[in-house]
Amino acid sequence: MPSELVAVGTTFLLVFVVELPDKTMVATLILTTRYRGLPVFVGVSAAFAVQCVIAVAFGTLLTLLPDRLVAAVVAALFGLGAVLLLREGFGRQDDEAADATASGPARVSFLRAALTSFGVLFAAEWGDASQFAIAGLTARFSAPVAVGLGGWLALTTVAGIAVLLGGKIRGRLRPRLIQRVAGFVFAGFALLALWQVFNA
Repeated sequence: MPSELVAVGTTFLLVFVVELPDKTMVATLILTTRYRGLPVFVGVSAAFAVQCVIAVAFGTLLTLLPDRLVAAVVAALFGLGAVLLLREGFGRQDDEAADATASGPARVSFLRAALTSFGVLFAAEWGDASQFAIAGLTARFSAPVAVGLGGWLALTTVAGIAVLLGGKIRGRLRPRLIQRVAGFVFAGFALLALWQVFNA
């Protein structure tokens, strides 16, 4: 049980830090300027659940491989995540959310807003750093349910912050700095996994 709590906590913290300045936050902010908050939250939470199941399934398959190969794949996943985060953290700032606040929430049905939110976030999360993290941590901890739960809680927490605070959140955070820190954390995980490859 304690090891599962460690897996939940580690996954939550890592995914939360990664997603706070990421396109998940931006996409949810944009959606909340177009639709009411509750259907947006329901839709994105469902999308995150499906994406976490897919990432955990991939990570579980990794555990069937030899330990040294698993460590190499985990190193590659975290290395790719680090590259994605550092490229965004040091790249050009994305301000597409700023223009979306001009128009208020549209009057559409709950189901339509939820389905639209599901589709947008489901597409946005493919190949995302958090997916690589969840798959890598699943292989590392061999606790798929705990890692999946931690990842999903982190993603829905970020979405909840975006829904509750709306456009104000972007003015108070330094997304580039958070992305850089998260990128270096991912790089550290990649180096640790590489060390295990050569010392297994």
